[in-house]
Amino acid sequence: MMKRIWAIGMALALCTTPALAGAEGFLDWLNSHKPASATQGRMAEPADSARLLTLEPGETEMYPKVSPDGKFLLVISGKHRNLAVTRRLLENGDPINVVSDDNRALDSVFWSGSDRVSFLSGRAGGLGLWDKAADGQGVLHRLLRLNGELLQPALLPDGSMIAVRLFAASGRQGSGTAGHRDAFVNWSFDHAQPHIVRISRDGVETDLSVGVNPALSPDGGRVVFSMPAGRSMHLFLMRTDGSDLMQLTDERSIDVQPAWSPDGKWIVFTSNRGNADMRHPGKSNWDVWAIDVRGQNLSRLTLDKARDGAPSVAANGRVYFHSDRKIGKEERARHQVKGSTGGFHIWSVALPAGK
Repeated sequence: MMKRIWAIGMALALCTTPALAGAEGFLDWLNSHKPASATQGRMAEPADSARLLTLEPGETEMYPKVSPDGKFLLVISGKHRNLAVTRRLLENGDPINVVSDDNRALDSVFWSGSDRVSFLSGRAGGLGLWDKAADGQGVLHRLLRLNGELLQPALLPDGSMIAVRLFAASGRQGSGTAGHRDAFVNWSFDHAQPHIVRISRDGVETDLSVGVNPALSPDGGRVVFSMPAGRSMHLFLMRTDGSDLMQLTDERSIDVQPAWSPDGKWIVFTSNRGNADMRHPGKSNWDVWAIDVRGQNLSRLTLDKARDGAPSVAANGRVYFHSDRKIGKEERARHQVKGSTGGFHIWSVALPAGK
């Protein structure tokens, strides 16, 4: 099914900002990654009720983002050392079109409307925030001129932007230190400290907080993000001007990749709190969790020895996430796939009643 949309002519990285370490590390990981069952003694079947959504032979799908109208997903798709942002049907995960094969879009693309996407790009001789139709057709429009090492942007209603800027450990702006070792990890950077910044339409930049993985609330008024504290990382909430800072989680764990429910009442996130190994995070058990905006009613949504992460919530009451779970024979048959199914794919799980 995916063959008809693969016309990409070069290998791309998850993000080409130098601090994210280039295509080779990420693409080598995609090609060499084996299902956790081969190395971690994973249980034969998932311990939760998660459903497999996407499965293409020899392909990896990661970082799902649900469209505002709840009809589509943006997914980072990888096959044969090629990566692209693709648009999928939320109903069944079928691919529709390639949105972008721009290097920088892979770690910066987001929905700017139900039929439009925005992303960072170095085209036209300098970094900028660009906008285009989600169907991949038509002209591209530059929204903001930018500079330096930025990633994980979000567009505010007034046209300004929230993003992560990488600074070197000394406090100066980062200048290309190696960092992205694992496609699953988009919150840690070697020799660089991430800050949440706000950039106005006329280019004025305000440093709001140390942190990474910012997610804008549905009403555009608040940002949830992850802030490091020693080996731990906690979730914080603040207004988009940096005021009213509140801490949501406080556990000896790594809580990252937050996303809002469409009604703005709940936040889902990735965490190793179920089995945290703080000295060796790679040995932790990574699952998707939920918490309300008051920092209460913490709930574990997934339970599997695989790595579950990067959740996104749809209005249909389901949470979409990527996972490297073992694919059973029934799922292979349902998706009519006979080739390799190792690596990450998109799954979904229902929010508990009341969420």
